[in-house]
Amino acid sequence: MTSLTPEPTTASPVGHRTVRRIIYLIPAFGVAAGLLATLLHRLDWAAGLIFGSGLAWLNFWWMKRGTEAFTLAAAGKGATEKRKGQSATYLAVTLRYVLIGFALYGIFIFLHVPLLSIVIGLCAFAAATITASVWEILQSIE
Repeated sequence: MTSLTPEPTTASPVGHRTVRRIIYLIPAFGVAAGLLATLLHRLDWAAGLIFGSGLAWLNFWWMKRGTEAFTLAAAGKGATEKRKGQSATYLAVTLRYVLIGFALYGIFIFLHVPLLSIVIGLCAFAAATITASVWEILQSIE
C-alpha cells in the first residue's frame, strides 16, 4: 500500500544558494575595490569603499533576517517557535535605513572619508546580487 502523505523533502528553499552567495560576494567586492584603491595610493577611498560595502552587507543581513522573521510569523511558526531576538529583528528591519544613515553620517564626519567612496561601496550590494543571479542562470543552463 502506498501512503497518501507526501514524503518530507530536505531540499533548500528557492534562492537559498543565491542569498548565500550574495552574503559572501558583498564583502569580497568591497575588499577587492579597497585593494584596488590602495594600489592607486588612495587610502581614504579604500576605507570608504570597505566601510560602504560593510554597510551594504549589514543592510542585506538585516533585510534577510527580517524577511525570515516575517515569513515565519505569516506561516504561523513564529507563535509556536519563539525565536531569540525576534523583536530586535523587527526593530532593525523597521529602522535599518535610519541606522545606516547614522552610520554613514558618522563615518563621513568623524573619519573624514569621502562620501562618494562610501556610496560606491554601498553599490557592492547591487554588484553582488547581479553576479549571484547571473551565476545561477549560467548554472541552470549547463
